[in-house]
Amino acid sequence: MSAFSSGVSSVATTRHETVTVVRVPHSGIQPEVVVDSRGVLHVLYFSGEARAGNLFYVRSTDYGSTFSDPVRVNSQEGSAIATGTIRGGQLAIGPDGRVHVVWNGSDAARPRGLVNPANGQPSAPFLYARSNPQGTAFEPPRDLTRRSYGVDGGGSIAADSAGRVYAAWHALQVGGANGEDHRLVWIARSDDNGATFADEQPAWREPTGACGCCGLRLFAGPANNLFLLYRSATHATRRDIYLLESSDNARSFRGAEVQPWNIGACPMTSMSIAASGSRIVGAWETAGQVYFGEIDASGARIPWPVAASGGAGTRKHPRLAMNPNGELLFAWTEDTAWARGGSLAWQVFDSAGRPTSVKGQVPGVPVWSFAAPIARPDGTFVILY
Repeated sequence: MSAFSSGVSSVATTRHETVTVVRVPHSGIQPEVVVDSRGVLHVLYFSGEARAGNLFYVRSTDYGSTFSDPVRVNSQEGSAIATGTIRGGQLAIGPDGRVHVVWNGSDAARPRGLVNPANGQPSAPFLYARSNPQGTAFEPPRDLTRRSYGVDGGGSIAADSAGRVYAAWHALQVGGANGEDHRLVWIARSDDNGATFADEQPAWREPTGACGCCGLRLFAGPANNLFLLYRSATHATRRDIYLLESSDNARSFRGAEVQPWNIGACPMTSMSIAASGSRIVGAWETAGQVYFGEIDASGARIPWPVAASGGAGTRKHPRLAMNPNGELLFAWTEDTAWARGGSLAWQVFDSAGRPTSVKGQVPGVPVWSFAAPIARPDGTFVILY
């Protein structure tokens, strides 16, 4: 990867008083962003054919004004997927600067996952790849599924300050029953910064199921405890949001329902978790509206969900960023649908969770995409879309 350059002149930027909106470089979609302790933005995005494309990694040292040259994450051409918006890549940054990435493999991805006994065909793999310490190249991907099959909705990844890496996804158990209400959330842990992973284990044995084509979100908190948001599929209609928490490095989780939703179809939703200091906030969608809420001191509840201003409609893919003043930028998409783009909307909330007058909307969210907000040290925000 070459030095940082301003060669990405095609990046479109829209400036507001507090919020700067930046198009993903190289017309990429599905941005995921992590800001490290030095203020460097680590950005993952998708490019190419939606059913068989590629993941790329770039960095920015000036909060999105310029980006480094892209590095392809997946060594096999066309082994990532963007269709449906849910199954794309997620990234985490280890304490040594390594970049850790997971994604659902496309139909072209090799190796394949375990055989689905219902149809006799190999499942999609859940792939992991890590960078070298310099972030200039990625190792060949590995499929992490050994006890589970039927990966569908997107997974997630987190890295803690002790060099542990955690990957999460939902799937069916080998030898177990079929159906969404039997899907489990799985966790695979690495104790050596991603060099090796133990076999995946069910995160929680409560029979909630997991919504087949919804995503989930895993997050390592400041104290190295883990938080996970996912959508259930109890009896195929109880598609509620659950929060799981682990304080023993994913050996066990406790959980609680956050918000119910009775719907007899998969809504293809995603979640977000962000932190600032000791505050940890999660975001999700229910019935066309997007919500966020702070995880309470117990670590296992979100007692007071806050809805985005305005009525419910076609709001999806909520994302969060918090600045040093405790203010929160809440971003989401509007009017997106299957194979249809939409618009980006956002609002800033104060440290008490009250909406401020800082809000906006811009058109042009591409098909299968969403936003990724970050906070600058001066309290302003940047949104990539």
